[in-house]
Amino acid sequence: MLHGYLSCKENWAAQIAYFSKFYRVTALDFIGFGQSGALREPFSVGDYADWLRAVLSALRIEKPHVLAHSFGCRVAVKAASGNGDLFDKIVLTGPAGVILKRGFSYRAKVGLYRFVKRFAPRFAEKRFGSKEYRSLSPMMKESYKKIVNEDLRECARQVKNEVLIVEGENDDVTTRAEAEAYLACFENGTLRTLEGGHFAFAENALAFNLLTEEFLYE
Repeated sequence: MLHGYLSCKENWAAQIAYFSKFYRVTALDFIGFGQSGALREPFSVGDYADWLRAVLSALRIEKPHVLAHSFGCRVAVKAASGNGDLFDKIVLTGPAGVILKRGFSYRAKVGLYRFVKRFAPRFAEKRFGSKEYRSLSPMMKESYKKIVNEDLRECARQVKNEVLIVEGENDDVTTRAEAEAYLACFENGTLRTLEGGHFAFAENALAFNLLTEEFLYE
């Protein structure tokens, strides 16, 4: 189980309790989060995918099913890209990693940020960007920029595994449009919706668990 950005393995509490009845469950804290160590250099999605492969190898976990949320979906897709033997089935919920066409408002904000940063970098770092971004350390900010600026649709096209996307009906963080863009890339993908927002897997845990169980048993 792979958690989202600024989250930890405990977000999967309901899934850990449920699926431990049927499977050996391993829930990881990505490096830089939870109880894992701090980053020593800015990690990209590819670096996190390499880290994940190394952890699976060290734990002797072979071809597991994967449940991933948000940022964890980025890592799962990157790691599975062109490597169909790494995972078995993949469940992505609130999947991040698709960059849709950005509008004028977004481009204007980026332009203003870059202009202000030239003359007042500290002010720019404090006032611009998301609340999530502003809460990060300088090291994590550099990593964050690498992560969010990579569109993973080309990687998704190289994923041959069966993939279930579970999208919260009210998810305004990773939208239905992004989920559908991902779906169009997967060779063996299915999209299901669930009542809830970006954390629908926790908000509506039983329904999510049943959808996932059905998919894994097919």
